[in-house]
Amino acid sequence: MERIAVNLIEASIPDNAGNQKTDTRCQEDGPIAYFASIPLKVIVQNIRDSKIPASISYSAGCYVCNTVMYDLLYMIDKRYPHIRGGFIHVPFVVSQAVDKPPRTATMAIETMTAALECAIEAIVKEENN
Repeated sequence: MERIAVNLIEASIPDNAGNQKTDTRCQEDGPIAYFASIPLKVIVQNIRDSKIPASISYSAGCYVCNTVMYDLLYMIDKRYPHIRGGFIHVPFVVSQAVDKPPRTATMAIETMTAALECAIEAIVKEENN
């Protein structure tokens, strides 16, 4: 579960179109950072109660994941303040990690699906309390 998205794009590699943004703001008129507004600790506990590993991360990086999270929270802030939002990182599927370093995190797609279901369940329960 990502906690913070920063208003910065600092790409370490080019995107699919060959562009490589650096020192660029996600949104020119946006604040320095946004915090996720979903109940991260409740989500993590609900996933762990299902015997699936989960944790809170304090950096979504400064490229695609961060930009997606930042832009979502920016849109919520500017247009949909009654909605909550956040970003959930998932590990590689086992077959995706074949050429990755030996300790690369992996998880079966069925386990990821169960974890995401637990996350949604936690958000709904928290909202109804």
